[in-house]
Amino acid sequence: MGKTIRDESTASAYWAAVNTFCALENVHVIADAPVGCYNLVGVAVMDYTDAVPYLENLTPTSLTEREIASSGSSEIVQETIEKLKDSGKQLILISSAESEMIGSDHESMLRMKYPSVRFFPSNSLGENEWQGRDRSLAWLFDQFDDGRPPVVEPGTVSIIGPTYGCFNSPSDLAEIKRLITGAGATLRHVYPFESRVEDISELKNSDMIVVMYHEFGEQLAARLGRPVLHAPFGLEESAEFIMEIGRLAGNPEKAAGFLREEKRTTLRPLWDLWRGPQSEWFPTIRFGVAAGKSYSRGIEKFLSGEMGMQCLFSHDSAEADNSLIREEIMQKQPQFLFGRMPDKIYLAEIDARTRFIPSGFPGTIVRRALGTPFMGHSGAVWMIQEIVNALYDTLFNFLPITRRQKGAAVQTPPVSWAPEANAMLEEIVRKAPFISQISFGRELKRKAEAHAASKGRDTVTPELLREIS
Repeated sequence: MGKTIRDESTASAYWAAVNTFCALENVHVIADAPVGCYNLVGVAVMDYTDAVPYLENLTPTSLTEREIASSGSSEIVQETIEKLKDSGKQLILISSAESEMIGSDHESMLRMKYPSVRFFPSNSLGENEWQGRDRSLAWLFDQFDDGRPPVVEPGTVSIIGPTYGCFNSPSDLAEIKRLITGAGATLRHVYPFESRVEDISELKNSDMIVVMYHEFGEQLAARLGRPVLHAPFGLEESAEFIMEIGRLAGNPEKAAGFLREEKRTTLRPLWDLWRGPQSEWFPTIRFGVAAGKSYSRGIEKFLSGEMGMQCLFSHDSAEADNSLIREEIMQKQPQFLFGRMPDKIYLAEIDARTRFIPSGFPGTIVRRALGTPFMGHSGAVWMIQEIVNALYDTLFNFLPITRRQKGAAVQTPPVSWAPEANAMLEEIVRKAPFISQISFGRELKRKAEAHAASKGRDTVTPELLREIS
């Protein structure tokens, strides 16, 4: 019997191919797929994740039951190519799960009739979106490299960066660009975004390559044969990144000067919060992460390894079992959860007081403005700022506010506590965020006594406490 997957949150390699190829400025993608598969990846999800109404350079063949059941998709593919062949863009035909199930391989037909059109078998049923992105990027280089030996331009950097559907990419990309140029290097290409088909063969001429994500890009970077760096999270990684960029670019003095200036300016808010009373909260903060590999490892390393906060769990969402994540959230109830929409739902199921910070897809959130980075120095400052502001909100929510009521307030008769209920209360309070334990315990005690009185009981028992907690 096959394994049941709960709340699948990682898309297929077909989605990866669409998200990767459509990011190139002068490419038009033909999806050998039903119209529903086009609408989902090309319109609906795009709108709710990247805040793009629809992908203008994506056209489906609109497979129907006739093609799938009998005739195959070759004829309808040719009709679609005829409509688009004079668009002035490079046409790339990709397979979908439906076309793969009926064995549609158009390689031979394209060689004979449309040699300029390239076919990418997405392996939609065999690979997830991260594997698909990695293979798509390497395939593009194999297809469109000019075959000439590299002519390396000293001090230049190209970024193998985001495609469509990468969480928070505008802010993170802006921060990585800032660190690269500040360290004394020249940015050559951002691939596939901000690139054209002709730029693909130019990647090998860069002095060094920055791979933004641990999820994909390594296969292409290996083909290029240049020094490779990964986008940094936190203070230590960012400092090492800046100095290594400067060293490889032949500008170590400029990189060192930039790092000194970063400590004086960009990182100043972090030092101020560390020296203030807020830093006393940091060791008491308990957080969890369920996000892509780059975010899960980066957030944990910075907040736990450098800031001293308590990481209860950190999961790569592409590999993790969502059922286990759900169970872990329910058992541990972190003070902060960096996660996706499924994790937000799991918190809602138990009415948790956890502060949810969106940190991955799937999820309906717009992150097009450049002020919410997680990567680099700016990302370190932004994360700490968000946490401190959330702690202030927590304190406010537990203030003993006397609410104005119409009429006289109902007086609760005196209620005693069974020793077992008291012990249970103390255990529940211990699991609450440290900063709010006193207020949380007082509020829970008040609710328990009111609940007991409403049932005509003069003693709070463990059973009554369980009913409200």
